[in-house]
Amino acid sequence: MTIEPTRRYRLGVDVGGTFTDVVLADSATGELITDKVPSDAAQPARAVVAGVFGVLERAGVSPAQVEHFSHGQTFALNTVLQRSGARVGLLVTAGFPDLLAIGRLRLDDPIDMFAEPARPLVDQRDVREIRQRHRADGAVEHELDPAEVVAAVRDLVADGVEAVAVAFLHSHKHPEHERRAAAAIAEAFPDLPVACSALLWPEEKEFERATVAVLAAHVGRALGGYLAHLSTALREAGLVCPLHITRSNGGVASIDHEPDQVLRAAVETLLSGPASGVAGVVRLAADTGLRDVVTMDMGGTSVDCAVVRGEVPYSTESVIGEFPLIIPSVEVSSIGAGGGSVVRVDRAGVLKVGPRSAGARPGPACYGRGGAEPTLTDAYVLCGYLDPADFAAGALTIDVGAARAAMAPVAEALGLTVEQAAEAAVSVATAMMHAQLVPLCAQHGVDPSALTMVAYGGAGPVQAALLARALNVAEVVVPASPGTLCAYGALATDMRVDLVAPIGGATDDAELRKAWDGLETRALAWYGEQDHGLHPDVRVTRWADVQLVGQSFTLPVSLPEDAEPGVPALRQGFAEAYRRAYAVDPGPGELDVRSVRVVLAATAELPRAPWRASGDAESLPHTVIEDGVAVPALVHRRSSLATGAELVGPAVVSAPDTTIFVPSGCRAVVDGLGNLRIAVTPAERKAARA
Repeated sequence: MTIEPTRRYRLGVDVGGTFTDVVLADSATGELITDKVPSDAAQPARAVVAGVFGVLERAGVSPAQVEHFSHGQTFALNTVLQRSGARVGLLVTAGFPDLLAIGRLRLDDPIDMFAEPARPLVDQRDVREIRQRHRADGAVEHELDPAEVVAAVRDLVADGVEAVAVAFLHSHKHPEHERRAAAAIAEAFPDLPVACSALLWPEEKEFERATVAVLAAHVGRALGGYLAHLSTALREAGLVCPLHITRSNGGVASIDHEPDQVLRAAVETLLSGPASGVAGVVRLAADTGLRDVVTMDMGGTSVDCAVVRGEVPYSTESVIGEFPLIIPSVEVSSIGAGGGSVVRVDRAGVLKVGPRSAGARPGPACYGRGGAEPTLTDAYVLCGYLDPADFAAGALTIDVGAARAAMAPVAEALGLTVEQAAEAAVSVATAMMHAQLVPLCAQHGVDPSALTMVAYGGAGPVQAALLARALNVAEVVVPASPGTLCAYGALATDMRVDLVAPIGGATDDAELRKAWDGLETRALAWYGEQDHGLHPDVRVTRWADVQLVGQSFTLPVSLPEDAEPGVPALRQGFAEAYRRAYAVDPGPGELDVRSVRVVLAATAELPRAPWRASGDAESLPHTVIEDGVAVPALVHRRSSLATGAELVGPAVVSAPDTTIFVPSGCRAVVDGLGNLRIAVTPAERKAARA
């Protein structure tokens, strides 16, 4: 008789530009084992497989004992940012060939008279007009001819197009022509990816909906190939559990997609990596009793920030590169200042940090891999915020001389010493992050000083306390494994789906209930297909996009769980949302409900193990640069800090996945879950403002 191994372990993976992070969690005890391996830009699945089976071997766990695998990735996002995906052809209703080129005629920077408009992802030569037309009321003004569609696509394919997007007028309410066009294309070109706007996200706003289809077509084939390769490699290596990918909405879904589902996955996973981190922070906040936090996820190329007030923040107005994304996504603000960001002096003699990054190869000069340009990490080394003797648990040797040589030209150009130039670079990076976070907090109507900062990513804990000073944030929380929090978020996050249906101004309670009920039925069916008993706590919430009659912009309104679905409940919710957004009462105007939504979220059960220090606490003498002065400090090894251990800044805390810098005037204590909680004293914050 063969005894099946007990499945009790969950794997979370986050694929970043520099490192691929892996977390193995024991679902019975909450114990975590983490690892980081270098990412492989050419073959990202290779790094995932290496990291997964490396951590399984360390833990003595067989692949058959894994019950859940989920991963976040930046593959899809980078494909869009680098415009390296498929060449896309676009089919539009005759008379609308400039749909993408015109866009919204909105200036991102109104005072810049020389601003260049966003360049569409589809070249104008790859747009084809199709003589078909639905009116807004659903009447067919001009019937679709499938032969015309096939002829247009044949012309595009002959010209080198690799995928097709279809975006017809009013198709969000009347998708029949898009469906028929897709069927005709599939019959004539069975291997050609076809993305239909109305099938991906049936919401009004022609430009944004067309952009969704174009993004899906651009990324779909590349992402599908990556997921297929990853799935095959994991299966061949013995992993038999369901495989999942984190989505932009902060949830997870299966990666065992049918071909037509890959296109949906492509556009729904564009913010997969950052969303995993925010999901991890939400779980951390629940475990530690935090409510209002600002996240700081700093890696090698950028800093991702979000304001979390009890739940994951969502937006339907995200921007991917230069392209709007109306699909609900975790609201994350990014800035190009990561640990690998290049430090330089521009032609005007101004010190700049980023947005260009040294990447994983060659990386910062101090890594000794041939990098010659100074980076923010080199500045940290020269300021003493990193310990060269115990960086990444000894896995990487830090070359201080190389960092000094790289920073020397910057120092010379500024007339400063190398240490002064390094500290100036850190100050510039801090100012850049401050400038990004202040308006983000203002959008949420919260003073930064009322928030707790949660710092993670490989570089976040180095920079966090300095940024907290600038923002007057009183406390910084560094998780027990900050360098792998995004991977932990991937395995701990909810299973989630967002569905939308256009309703076009309906104010009849029965019609609204019918639309919501239909979406809820679809959401529950999706959950039945996706879940494998690991996400038992299911919640369904109902939303609507509402405006006043005559307005052009809607507000999302949630329906309280105990409210009777209908206009009265929406009116109350709309008034509250309107006051939050505009600080005035909407008045008695008639409501215009444009679309309804349903969100299903199913929570995973996962305990957290208490923190246990390994080894005796020890500290070694060190020196840091603060305000141009060399200051005595201590270096601590994080694994040796027991619960309740207190540190007084300046101090450097070394860990395998990150380094934590505690500046002068700050105190830190280890809590019961291993989080290092850094308090910035009021006196220090006043000094920071002076």
